[in-house]
Amino acid sequence: MDTKELLAKVRKIEIKTKGLSKQLFAGEYHSAFKGRGMSFSEVRDYQYGDNIRDIDWNVSARFGKPYVKVFEEERELTMMLMIDVSPSSFTGSVAELKSRIIAEISAVLSFSAMQNNDKVGAIFFTDQVELYIPPKKGKSHILRIIREIISFEPQGKGTDISHALEYLNSMQKKRAIVFLLSDFRDDDYYKALSLAAKRHDLVGMRIRDKSDYELPKMGIVKMADVETGKQKWVNTFSGRVRKKYQTVDENYTQRYEQNFLKTGTDRIDVDTTGSYVKSLIQFFKKR
Repeated sequence: MDTKELLAKVRKIEIKTKGLSKQLFAGEYHSAFKGRGMSFSEVRDYQYGDNIRDIDWNVSARFGKPYVKVFEEERELTMMLMIDVSPSSFTGSVAELKSRIIAEISAVLSFSAMQNNDKVGAIFFTDQVELYIPPKKGKSHILRIIREIISFEPQGKGTDISHALEYLNSMQKKRAIVFLLSDFRDDDYYKALSLAAKRHDLVGMRIRDKSDYELPKMGIVKMADVETGKQKWVNTFSGRVRKKYQTVDENYTQRYEQNFLKTGTDRIDVDTTGSYVKSLIQFFKKR
């Protein structure tokens, strides 16, 4: 992709998603996340109706009467976008590539954060961390993230969500709003997900395509796994083969849903054939 073509694609996404963020999501984003970042301000006398969990027991013991901690809303939050750029994210069969949807959603979230004067950073990952973009403010910074999503060429071939989450925790010490955008075609990431969810306000966003769970009827064709590179001839008319293909996706789906349920972490499901706008609005209203 040449520079002119890249800039045209970035501009197209900017126009579409910046409008959405202003019209639909800036206020919803503020309601959903502002106030979740709280910093200690002072202590004051306990008053009837105060939450007992806010009592400062050390100060209360020192002065012989109850005091409570007072917190104030942090004026500046940090959003981290964790973006799966493994080969399976560049697939799609009907309307859009997963990567295109990821780029648009990332842009909407970033512009919404910008409206609230928050920083935005990004981690691109496959089976390794491919790129780390430190959190910053500003339109030019957001446009850089969008450019990278569109044009980035990863080195890794697989997906390792655990490694990416461990990297997040090592780089982002302060609590952040974290959107994990992936198709979640990975096996074992529960432990890392649980730890990250305790440290950050984590939201999983699964981007799914029809080709993930439905094998097209094309006869006998040579197929390749985009992540492992393994090839073999497949009879796509075979009911047994089609069922096995569907079962693989069902196993990934079950693992994904169980992991997020067990960790109490929010998740959003987006299909390339549907509207991510509707999914985001439903999520923000629920929050």
